[in-house]
Amino acid sequence: MNREQPHVVILPEDDRNRQLANGFQLQLNWDRQRWMRVLPVAGGWSYVLPGLSTLQMDHWPQRFAVLLIDFDNQFTARLQTLKAQIPPHLGDRVFILGALDDPEALKKALKKPYEDIGSAMAEDCRQQTNTTWGHPSLQHNVAELERLRQRVVPILF
Repeated sequence: MNREQPHVVILPEDDRNRQLANGFQLQLNWDRQRWMRVLPVAGGWSYVLPGLSTLQMDHWPQRFAVLLIDFDNQFTARLQTLKAQIPPHLGDRVFILGALDDPEALKKALKKPYEDIGSAMAEDCRQQTNTTWGHPSLQHNVAELERLRQRVVPILF
């Protein structure tokens, strides 16, 4: 990854979110895969923000970060808590996405492995559709997804 060029890092809360991110990355063509890196799991939603501080966002102005968390049916409160802690100058480069409950509920509802769900999410981004993102367990991400589609999707697709 050339850190001087626009690129995306994904910080997953846990292994299930990591698998979703890996599935997303598998849908990128080989040249574009190098513009995205899935980082090791943070170990819980409350650890993604400390993990963000290690990404040197100020040092790498072309870096975008996706914090991939479980909202545990506390979408508004958790999103507000995390956004309040993101430095204002980084707000347009940090995105917070995740399942409304947890990825396990999403996996059961869609009857697909995590990586297949992540691949379907990437295909929605590529095609500008909401087939998977429109699922009740993901549709709460609409505002963040729109920001992501404007800023990050052109880098990856």
